[in-house]
Amino acid sequence: MELFVEKDSIVREIWGKSDTVLFIFAGASAEFALNKAVDWLYFTGKLPSDPLGRLFSTVKYAKSIVFSPKDDANASIDVLRKIHGKVEQNRGTQIPDWAYRDVLFMLIHYSIASYELLETKLTYDEKEEVYNVFHRVGTRMGLSELPLNYKDWLPIRESHLKENLKQSKYTFDLFKQYKKHLGVLRYKVLIEAQKLVVPKHVKKELYLNDFSLLTIVIPIYKFSRNIKIDKFFKNILLPAKYKTEIKELDIHPG
Repeated sequence: MELFVEKDSIVREIWGKSDTVLFIFAGASAEFALNKAVDWLYFTGKLPSDPLGRLFSTVKYAKSIVFSPKDDANASIDVLRKIHGKVEQNRGTQIPDWAYRDVLFMLIHYSIASYELLETKLTYDEKEEVYNVFHRVGTRMGLSELPLNYKDWLPIRESHLKENLKQSKYTFDLFKQYKKHLGVLRYKVLIEAQKLVVPKHVKKELYLNDFSLLTIVIPIYKFSRNIKIDKFFKNILLPAKYKTEIKELDIHPG
């Protein structure tokens, strides 16, 4: 049975840990809010009405691709494309191709940044492997103009950040929704987490400084994993109604 991502792949290591995945989506939540195509997320109303539920459903989809046999993963990608196609049909216009690429680029960047923050620096080959996996996802979705390798992707990623991110009314509303659904303390943690993984251009657009209070906390959290109390911290940081979803983040299917 051919797997979409090999069992010894660094991508499985990254997406098999709940804390890494949570940092991936902390970063993506900041970048999403600035994307010039963020209005698409408001068209269905799902993200602003339940940002955490949307997060966990997206995680579930990503994990179903990373940890599945190749045929099943491709089928999941095809379904994802059909879902977006239906939204496009309902709105009567197409999601720009660059917007699809932006989402793919987020997954690449934050997979690498989050793992390096919480675990260890990745080798160039490992970064190339991360890029290759998501390149295959993008290719299956029919995206064009995808760089062939990680090295060629880096300057394209930088140009996407400068061209496609800008503050809008949706930016401020989305952060308002984050705060509403997380509460003041958890929202503060989200902001501090974003500071650690978002690119400089995102920080500039969101007026985020370089210092994060989590710089002090992360070494303590890493130690907590060694003595198996990290779940306690996760339960504190996320609302109780998402306990099942939090637990499932550490389940490695396939």
